[in-house]
Amino acid sequence: MLMRCVATIAVVAFLVSPAFAEKLKLNKEQSKIDFVGSKMEDGKKVDHKGGFKEFKVECDANLEAPDQSKLKVEIDTTSMWSDDAKLTDHLKAPDFFDAKKYPKITFEMTGMEGVGSDSPTLIGKLTMLDKTSELRVPCHASLSDSELILEADFKLDRTKWGMNYGKGKINDEVVIKATLHFDR
Repeated sequence: MLMRCVATIAVVAFLVSPAFAEKLKLNKEQSKIDFVGSKMEDGKKVDHKGGFKEFKVECDANLEAPDQSKLKVEIDTTSMWSDDAKLTDHLKAPDFFDAKKYPKITFEMTGMEGVGSDSPTLIGKLTMLDKTSELRVPCHASLSDSELILEADFKLDRTKWGMNYGKGKINDEVVIKATLHFDR
């Protein structure tokens, strides 16, 4: 438990120190942003997995002042995939992501809670479908001499951004699972 606490403090310190500010490079091969959407079909819950093949991440970690760290994620909605080709086409259509009109989703960190804990929460603004709303992202971070890994597993209410298609049949909450590997 003590080692876990020390590791967490080191990771959070790494993310926030100005004297040790460090621009991190995303390792795209080991990073992913996935989702699981659910709906009711014939009285049974059906899950559909998907994600985004293309995204950019900028991370400036500040070891002394974590709240001054910067993290920006830009997702290319046209790179979306799912476990069903027909569903993928529908998700890219105006009923959902409207990928032709809104080819990007962005998350920009504005703060952090739980500095020094095992699981800090990143606070930021998510812009999707031309609407911006605050998003809180609980995550787990691990740090080594060669890399920083951020892992998040949380629910996002799609209706906050006006994605209302299928309301009542399709679950409003979508599970987001992201793993970002940064080389140091």
